[in-house]
Amino acid sequence: MNSMATDTADLCVCHRDMATANKIKDMASNIVHITDLKEFIGHPGRNKIGLLLLNLDLDTKEELIESIKQRQPQLLLVALVSKDMLENPEIRFLLKNYFHDFHTYPLDYPRLRHLLGHGLGMARLHVPNHAGRSPSTANTIMGESACVEHLRQQILRLSECHLPVLITGESGTGKELVAQTLHRNSPRAARPFIAVNCGALPRQLIQSELFGHEKGAFTGATHRKIGKLEAADKGVLFLDEIGDLPLEEQVNLLRFLQEKTIERVGSHQPICLDVRIVAATHVNLEDAIKEGRFREDLYFRLNVVRLKVPPLRARGRDIQLLAHAFLIASRQSRVLGFAPDAERAMLTHGWPGNVRELMNRVQSAAVMCPGRYIRAADLELGQSSSASPDCLREIKELAEREALAKAICQSQGKMSYVAEQLKISRATLYRLLDKHSLL
Repeated sequence: MNSMATDTADLCVCHRDMATANKIKDMASNIVHITDLKEFIGHPGRNKIGLLLLNLDLDTKEELIESIKQRQPQLLLVALVSKDMLENPEIRFLLKNYFHDFHTYPLDYPRLRHLLGHGLGMARLHVPNHAGRSPSTANTIMGESACVEHLRQQILRLSECHLPVLITGESGTGKELVAQTLHRNSPRAARPFIAVNCGALPRQLIQSELFGHEKGAFTGATHRKIGKLEAADKGVLFLDEIGDLPLEEQVNLLRFLQEKTIERVGSHQPICLDVRIVAATHVNLEDAIKEGRFREDLYFRLNVVRLKVPPLRARGRDIQLLAHAFLIASRQSRVLGFAPDAERAMLTHGWPGNVRELMNRVQSAAVMCPGRYIRAADLELGQSSSASPDCLREIKELAEREALAKAICQSQGKMSYVAEQLKISRATLYRLLDKHSLL
């Protein structure tokens, strides 16, 4: 089967000229041909089609296109249009507001093949392949990159045990989501999942919040309070930003990990608990130990098993998959998708704020963009917004990735041209593409 074919994102060609339609149909299998756009609405296989290629002229009605997009919002439209039509304000309006891309006559079939291949690839992002995954993990941690799949497999292996877990990763990568997924797939799933942000707790109330207190234990303690540890009995206590926990409270947490008992503030009665501790941090705890800000013995108690959440910039095409998911979740039906320049910009941006930054940019652009497709400017993405790497290795890796992405775009995806342009061997090219998740 041709590489452009797919079981989930078929192509429909709407063109009155049979000779042109037949040449396009020779490019790939799973192509449907219609001669009138009205036929698409009643076509029995309409819901399987992800890309619609149509001849755009003055007879094309906006109302009909709007009706199709309302019925099938994830459908991508690509136009075939004459160059002189690009000066027509009605045609320009349709292209700007409804179409993913366009190709001008006379048809350049190699270029058109690349355009359609890219369009079908984007359509496939709306129907991710979750074959072989646990449904619960597939529905929570979104992504198809190798590093995310590896993370899923680690979570599944850890779900059956009760060992403490330390989750590391940059801010905004989704460490709490990983903890929740770990809990949801474990035998403790029906029990509580209690999350505590150690950096947000007032220093004077940390002990009371974690361990609870008795009535009269201190001024203002008018009633007994159950602490977070006790509330998480038989379940999971998620300690986010564990590196921000003050040293004096680290001692009390260490004692619980060793003895599995607590004492409420104002009481000497030990309470036995069965709580799985899952901690997360974006700081380097090894450095914190050297600087005297974190106890080494507590570190070894927490770091029994470590899960590392990859930064967004290392996840390749997952960026686009997540962006489309956030756009759908924004419920802005006026916006139909992302323009090609936005797709390219998302792949080359450094994403210092990771998934949280991507979500915020997409949600803002969905509300503020003037057209039907979000452009790079709507996302406020450009060369100036890339992350500022803080070491030579990061500078080199970012430059390497940007050079690869630019060469792929300029060479229309032809890897032999990419290798020639970059003056590297095909073997080296594929190694670099795999390294930067650009395959």
